[in-house]
Amino acid sequence: MANCEHLSQADDPAANTPQGCEECLATGGRWVHLRRCLECGHIGCCDSSPNKHATRHFHETGHPVIQSFEKGESWRWCFVDNEMG
Repeated sequence: MANCEHLSQADDPAANTPQGCEECLATGGRWVHLRRCLECGHIGCCDSSPNKHATRHFHETGHPVIQSFEKGESWRWCFVDNEMG
């Protein structure tokens, strides 16, 4: 069980763009892995991707928890508490 209240209270919204990173799709960018914001469903690219849109989304919105949007992965990460759940 996670000690982070953000992880334990995270929602499960539908993905806004299930086909890929929202910003990369709009600009023709590329991504390595995808992350879904568990507050609004934003799909952003990971920190190994050139534009790091998932982390940028956190800094712009303050939405604390993301989940891997890769097939077979279900881990979650809280930016605020730097904790995985």
